[in-house]
Amino acid sequence: MTSVSHMDFPEIVEGGIKQMLELLGDDNAPFDVHLIGGFADASTKVVRSSGKKHIKQEGYSYPLCCKIVEVLHKSQLQFHLRSFCVLENNTKSDSFGNALPIIGGFVVETSSGVVIPATFDMDSRCPDEVVRRIRVSVSSYDPTWQGRLLETYDTQDDVFQIAPACWMPDWADIASSLNQLSDSEVLLRCSTSPAAEPPHFVENERRIWKYLIDNPDWEETFPKHKPRVFHRASDGSWSRYS
Repeated sequence: MTSVSHMDFPEIVEGGIKQMLELLGDDNAPFDVHLIGGFADASTKVVRSSGKKHIKQEGYSYPLCCKIVEVLHKSQLQFHLRSFCVLENNTKSDSFGNALPIIGGFVVETSSGVVIPATFDMDSRCPDEVVRRIRVSVSSYDPTWQGRLLETYDTQDDVFQIAPACWMPDWADIASSLNQLSDSEVLLRCSTSPAAEPPHFVENERRIWKYLIDNPDWEETFPKHKPRVFHRASDGSWSRYS
């Protein structure tokens, strides 16, 4: 069985890995681990303290990667680190000197665990993309998901089961305000790495805001707090089951 997650902050790592392992079940065999995506986004800053200069690295990827490795190292389970495509191993520069990831996406063959680098255009998204993006944006306000990874796809049964998440009605006003920003302002305010974002980043943000404006009540999206379930059809497309 395969478990895949996306983590953005060190605070989610310990609980997130525990959650992933619980889904994998009791297995004494070593787990293969692929750590992919984070790049060397840190900038060097000189700070003064007690009359002395100190070098401080500011960024998101380094503390996140350190925390993941730390949690795996402290675990009593065994892990085989098969891929370590992060930090300097996954960094290139554009013509302006901005750091960019070499690999920003991948696909996983869930039956075998094989990982393949990939890019995704607007037509290759899985079902309910906007709702899934909204859950990432607003789930921090939902106590159900505090400290937990959002559950989305069942690799064993090949089913998208998008667990419910609630959001406050004032998100419609927030979204309306954000939607007034120019494209360049959206990049600067809504991304931690503006230079590394794909061309459709701003469009994706505006799609999220439009949905929140049109659907301020989360119960319209998740009636009776039930998940949104999608099954794969015989032609490879996805159909809504509930």
